[in-house]
Amino acid sequence: MSRTKYIPIIVSLAVLFVVTAVVVTALYVGDMRRAYARVNGVATVLEFPLGSIEYTHGGAGTPVLVVHGGGGGFDQAELLVQTVLGNGFHWVAPSRFGYLGSSMPQNVTWDEQADAYAFLLDHLGLERVAVLALSQGGASAFLFAELYPERVSSLSCISCGAAHSTEELQAAADQKGRMLAAIFSRDFPYWVVTTAFRRQFMGLMGADKGVVAGLTAEQLQSIGLVIDYMNPVAPRAAGATFDNQARLPGQRLAGISAPTLIVHAVDDTLQLYHNAEFAVATIPGAELLSFESGGHVVMAVEQEAIQVAVQSHIIRSAGASQAR
Repeated sequence: MSRTKYIPIIVSLAVLFVVTAVVVTALYVGDMRRAYARVNGVATVLEFPLGSIEYTHGGAGTPVLVVHGGGGGFDQAELLVQTVLGNGFHWVAPSRFGYLGSSMPQNVTWDEQADAYAFLLDHLGLERVAVLALSQGGASAFLFAELYPERVSSLSCISCGAAHSTEELQAAADQKGRMLAAIFSRDFPYWVVTTAFRRQFMGLMGADKGVVAGLTAEQLQSIGLVIDYMNPVAPRAAGATFDNQARLPGQRLAGISAPTLIVHAVDDTLQLYHNAEFAVATIPGAELLSFESGGHVVMAVEQEAIQVAVQSHIIRSAGASQAR
């Protein structure tokens, strides 16, 4: 009798498990169906010597090449356009190597990613552009400016990686990068983590508990959109792995001649503030816009100030370039 009294409990737990599994599966399948529909067949795919590069573009005005960060693609670049650029610019948003519809050539380098940008701009008939980059998109943006100085009217980098640091904090930042790359290996793990543990995931994204706790509802929504737009992650996994393993450009930043604006938060725990300090010290004439707080999500935390600074920098530099 003592055993039989547990049968109803076991049955109830089994039913609860099955119902939960069915609900979770339905939610996952629905979210993935919408995510794949959002990115499939939307961008234009351009064949170039190393493979293919997909892109979207729109707007009118000063042309801007928008380079997405880790875990992104053309869709994240479009979010960057909405958050920072707004109207008044002709933006071009490619997916970097290994992201979505862009190929992942073997033994590829940041230099070749820069070459791909030049190829794309040639295809679109754009001789000179401003460049706006986010996070890990900074490496190829820096090198595009270094390799093709005649094609870059200005460079704006938000929370970008520039050079590896010897600080003790770098080990923790590298570990976060490896964890992010691991989560990005499959759709389901990423979906589970970002659905059930969203605030903890923001910590992996480089925002400490204090930053996350202080976010407004609007800021949480903005960051949540970035997180959701990383779905589906499977078509981005190769790019995320490359980002986590490739060397940052380091001293090559000294060869950049374009007017450069560096935007960074002091408390960024993913791309350490060392990156901003190094970039400003190495790029001739570079300007620094720093914030004490905001972490790696400073773009959402300080959106208005960053909008004004970046737009002014792009327009002012484009005007000076035309005058020359």
